[in-house]
Amino acid sequence: MIYNKTIKALALTALMALSSTHIQAQDLLARQAPVDRKATKVDTFALKSVIEREQANSAVAQLYTEWNNKYAHRATELPDSFRIDLRHFCMPTPSRVITSNFGRRWGRMHKGLDIKVYTGDTIRAAFDGKVRMAQYEANGYGNYVVIRHNNGLETIYGHMSKHLVRENQEVKAGTPIGLGGNTGRSTGSHLHFETRLCGVALDPALMFDFKAQDVTADFYTFRKKASHAGRTVAQRNNKTTQAKETTEQPEVAENEQASVKTSREATVRNNKQQRTREQRRPKQKNYTVKKGDTLYSIAKRSGMTVDQLCKMNGIKKNSSIKPGQVIKHS
Repeated sequence: MIYNKTIKALALTALMALSSTHIQAQDLLARQAPVDRKATKVDTFALKSVIEREQANSAVAQLYTEWNNKYAHRATELPDSFRIDLRHFCMPTPSRVITSNFGRRWGRMHKGLDIKVYTGDTIRAAFDGKVRMAQYEANGYGNYVVIRHNNGLETIYGHMSKHLVRENQEVKAGTPIGLGGNTGRSTGSHLHFETRLCGVALDPALMFDFKAQDVTADFYTFRKKASHAGRTVAQRNNKTTQAKETTEQPEVAENEQASVKTSREATVRNNKQQRTREQRRPKQKNYTVKKGDTLYSIAKRSGMTVDQLCKMNGIKKNSSIKPGQVIKHS
């Protein structure tokens, strides 16, 4: 009898232990589920990041067939269309002041933006990439850095006082690459900033809004179109919470010389016309009013009408004049 009770007690204890283990196992699985979901989410983001990076590297490999430290830029064949990821950016400088825009200036193309910075200000890489050049050019960029980015762009930073990176160095967006300065062909401390695709200059303002300290969109889509007298035609889109794309007709390299020549010829014609107008325009003289002079007597002496004299001096016919007053006449 006692033996049977002992067996029953042991069996009941074992059953309760097994039930408790099953419940604990269920609790463990329930607690593990959110962890598994988070791990899956992290793995998905990591996989997506790897895929995007590989696609970017593949795109860059298709755009550029060589890597050299000899040329700041050399125009190569442009793709018909290319999408540039502008996310994960860093503004090269916190300065919001643009002192010179992209376009024709002094009879030649200014292929970047000039941003006001002071000597010693930190200049940073715009995107992740690799430094292709960090050199000095006395008659041009001065101390400059060229970075080839993972998104396909190449950016140039000119007139710096000092390099903070070396050639072939990997950089992240925001990495300090130099200090602001006034080296090379420069008339004041500023940053000359260029954005290029396959060596062809694109207007940085299509991608960077320095006044707002932001990019113009999440993506920028380059489309190659027929050049029109070397001018850049662009469609600008405002940034929204959704990814937008902008398109640009670039200035094609082979038309630059013809465009510059046309611009010079137009400048010469304008100068000639200006000189001709100046020669035809009556020369202006000054007359100091003397005691007894009247507008009529001054006009008669100058070979003008009173109306002409008043108009030239911005006065009325009934205005009084005083000795010592200067009157303009032709």
